[in-house]
Amino acid sequence: MGITLSRAAQWTTASSNIGKLEFTPMNELLLKEILSFVEEFSSQHPQQAEHVFKEPLQWTTTLVASDFKTDYDISDSVVQSQEKDSEGHPLLLLSPPNVYVRSFSQLCKLVHLTNDKKLEEVRACLEDNRNPVVKVLGPSFAAELEGDNQDETRLFAKVKEEEEHKDTDDKVKLFLLLQNLDKQLLIKLLHEISQQVELNPAAVKNEVEMLKRSCGNGESRLLKSIQYTSDYEFSNGCRAPPWRQVHGEICYLVIEPCDSETLYITCSTAGVFLNRGIKQKGEENDYERTSDTYEDLVSLLKSKSPQFAKNINKQDCAVQELPSTQKIQHVESVDAEEQGQPQRSYEQQEKNVHEKARQQHTANKAGGKMKYEPCPRWKDLGLKCPPGRAEEKKPNKSSGEEKSGEMYKKKMATGAKSKMKADFSVSSLPGHLSPLKIKTSAGALPVEVFSESSTESEEEEEQPERRPESNTDLPSEYWHIQKLVKYIKGGDQRFTVLTLCTLMDFNLMQETCQLAIRDVGGLEVLINLLDTNEVKCKIGSLKILRKISSSVQIRRAIVEMGGLQSIVKIVDSEEEELMALAAETIAIVARFPKARRTVRQYGGIKKLVKLLDCVSNLANLSVRQEKDVEIARCGTLALWSCSKSTRNKDAIRKAGGIPLLGRLLKSPHESMLIPVVGTLQECASEESYRIAIQTEGMIKDLVKILGSDNDELQMHCASAIFKCAEDKQTRDLVREYKGLQLLVSLLSKADNKHLLAAATGAIWKCSISMENVAKFGEYNALEVLVNLLTDQPEEVLVNVVGAVGEFAQIPENKATIRRCGGIKPLVNLLTGTNQALLVNVTKAVGACATDMDNMVIIDQLDGVRLVWSLLKNPSADVQSSAAWALCPCINNAKTDDRLRRHLAEAIGHCCMWGSNKALFGEAGAVAPLVCYLKSKDSSVHQSTAMALYQLSKDPNNCITMHEKGVVKPLIHIMGSDEEMLQEAAAGCVRNIRLLALANRKVQLFY
Repeated sequence: MGITLSRAAQWTTASSNIGKLEFTPMNELLLKEILSFVEEFSSQHPQQAEHVFKEPLQWTTTLVASDFKTDYDISDSVVQSQEKDSEGHPLLLLSPPNVYVRSFSQLCKLVHLTNDKKLEEVRACLEDNRNPVVKVLGPSFAAELEGDNQDETRLFAKVKEEEEHKDTDDKVKLFLLLQNLDKQLLIKLLHEISQQVELNPAAVKNEVEMLKRSCGNGESRLLKSIQYTSDYEFSNGCRAPPWRQVHGEICYLVIEPCDSETLYITCSTAGVFLNRGIKQKGEENDYERTSDTYEDLVSLLKSKSPQFAKNINKQDCAVQELPSTQKIQHVESVDAEEQGQPQRSYEQQEKNVHEKARQQHTANKAGGKMKYEPCPRWKDLGLKCPPGRAEEKKPNKSSGEEKSGEMYKKKMATGAKSKMKADFSVSSLPGHLSPLKIKTSAGALPVEVFSESSTESEEEEEQPERRPESNTDLPSEYWHIQKLVKYIKGGDQRFTVLTLCTLMDFNLMQETCQLAIRDVGGLEVLINLLDTNEVKCKIGSLKILRKISSSVQIRRAIVEMGGLQSIVKIVDSEEEELMALAAETIAIVARFPKARRTVRQYGGIKKLVKLLDCVSNLANLSVRQEKDVEIARCGTLALWSCSKSTRNKDAIRKAGGIPLLGRLLKSPHESMLIPVVGTLQECASEESYRIAIQTEGMIKDLVKILGSDNDELQMHCASAIFKCAEDKQTRDLVREYKGLQLLVSLLSKADNKHLLAAATGAIWKCSISMENVAKFGEYNALEVLVNLLTDQPEEVLVNVVGAVGEFAQIPENKATIRRCGGIKPLVNLLTGTNQALLVNVTKAVGACATDMDNMVIIDQLDGVRLVWSLLKNPSADVQSSAAWALCPCINNAKTDDRLRRHLAEAIGHCCMWGSNKALFGEAGAVAPLVCYLKSKDSSVHQSTAMALYQLSKDPNNCITMHEKGVVKPLIHIMGSDEEMLQEAAAGCVRNIRLLALANRKVQLFY
């Protein structure tokens, strides 16, 4: 609470030592969170609630003696609690109008006595105790809170060094609870701030200038006058003095309305508001806010001046109106369309957001109203609301105290958006803002710049909750589970274990049962049980968490509550069953980036890798060894989930995971092999892993496992080979260990598309080596691949076409492709949109086009035109592949003049980019183009001359042209009436002549 109150709360004066809390939405949010913490403290942390404060919290209260009932000694207006500290002082003393409280248990009781005045009581307490941590724990702990330290060992040592008390453990745990509360409050406030509109100096200046133009005489004028208090403008655009700029203040205005007294206004990044009267030089108290905060000057003036509001509505004022109504209508129409598409992809959302921003920027340049954006520093903290999520935020419904078992909807972020920002900067924030735990202990989170791999699997999609329309629709299991969870909260160890066993009898994979546990606060209870010393309670909690974690919402809730840290802590427990359960739970929870990141940050990767170190001989196992192998299997499952992050892959490698995975790869049990191979194929996207898989001799084991009867295991093996076969030595090893035939055999399982995609991918990469292509020919692989060119998903087609393109490098295979009817489906695929597929298709078509018989079919199917059209594709890779495919088409096509014109035109355009001129020459495209000059069509002459002119900019191409006799027909064309044709022909001859002169000069003088 120390950092939050001193830096984030909003006070009525500029001084941080006096004043009252302002009545703002952000302060209301702060008070409600602290009130909730105090109300639940005694039930959640009974031992820490009895801790006696270093000094009593004292404030002016609204309570009187008659409000107190039992457990208190009442004498006239004075009330004392029967509970006393070791020195005999009461833990609560009421001496109207002041109250003195010395423990959280008494604080909780007092809050419950205030009934509907709870928030007022909390406000009064905080206003009179600006740093409550000092009074609760002492100044040394308040300093630790400022330092954001969570090292329990160091804290224990520090407490024992300063003072000898038997409650050292409780004191440290109480500090950690207060520290977590402080962070939680900061994060909630920052999320609230990130949703608010923010002004900037340029926006304020534009609005002031517009309003100045509306001042003057006449009944229709908006204002009498508007002026700055200072004529000096700093380099950042602000006019406020530097010591006020740190509070976000931009400038101060004196505005004289037509129908009211003079207004003294502060413009800040949080909005505009009235001050006490800043003129040229303001006193400290002059800066104090005396009104609500408005988003802009117009809004404030409307509320303070009726004549201003009346006149501005009449005028076609530039402050309110954007000049380009067509653009605004377009943006609104996009929004309207999006409302009917709730399941659009993130990329589509982002595209629409960027489009709107571009159009809004255009409108702003034209002189329209400025559209304010969230402050960049909040975006840097990652607190910007993602596209498409704004509409999800709905206001909470105030419902008072929830009745036992009452069904309520999922809580959403509060809708009451404050217009006022807290006056603190990024530099005043803690070094990190991590997810907070509701429990009594937590490990320290190291400062780290968080970023996941760009290749990481997609984020889990939020699944909407399917809740019954009313309580009557709920099954009886829902109510039974809620009762059991409440029993856990209040029962002893034995009763807790029995209740957990009873919960396990329910179908916890059912959504209703999962919601019942979450709705009644069962997740917090289960997570807190993980920090107890009772093994049976931990086992029961983990078994339940493992099952209910099948829900996406519950997985995320566990991470947000800090439960994953406790699970990671249990991984290196001395209890074998606990280790296995913790690893299995991590495997289920760590299915989205934040969870995987949390596992790594809290040392989970190293702990999980250690679980893999079991017996070396996995064939004949004793009972003890079987338990060790089962623990290793669970650890591998967890690593498999975590390995979808690039940083986690690196952490697994550094922890020595690769050789241990290689040892487990020799296991005869499929239940072990599936997670092992799954982890290896996931990590094989990294070059370091591919090298290690090859050098550790794992290729032989992977090929052996390909012969398994388990489809999932075969899929992961084929996928691993697909990624590793980028290396030639790996491709040779697959052939050496008879893996090629096994891969071809997997093509018969065409109904399993995931397996088919993995198998065709492995065949594609292995076929890069021509020795493997020849071996594939023995198994008739090409014929099977050609049959897969139709009616397959794109992920299969990309691999199949890539393999066909490699097979087509051998001349006899080109005839096989034609004989099996493969030319037509290849040409048909040229009309697709998948860029990876188009790259492979153009390569395959180009390879097939080197055969004259194939070229005839390609020409008949209009394939050359389709390849040419891909030169306009936005992907540079597609353009490049299409350009290469055109070269054999030019050499072998029996083309008409129309096609010749388009081909030459395409080459001419391609030559304008990079080194394409030289590449076309190396591909043999120059000589056929010279033959195009024999055509009688002038349009062919023009496009050919343009292409030759571009090609002639490369010296080697000039030599080829001269050898093919291009000069004579070009000189003839130079006499044409077409000006462009003349210039192209003359330019080409000039380049050839310049090369000849340069060559002759070298011969004469060198």
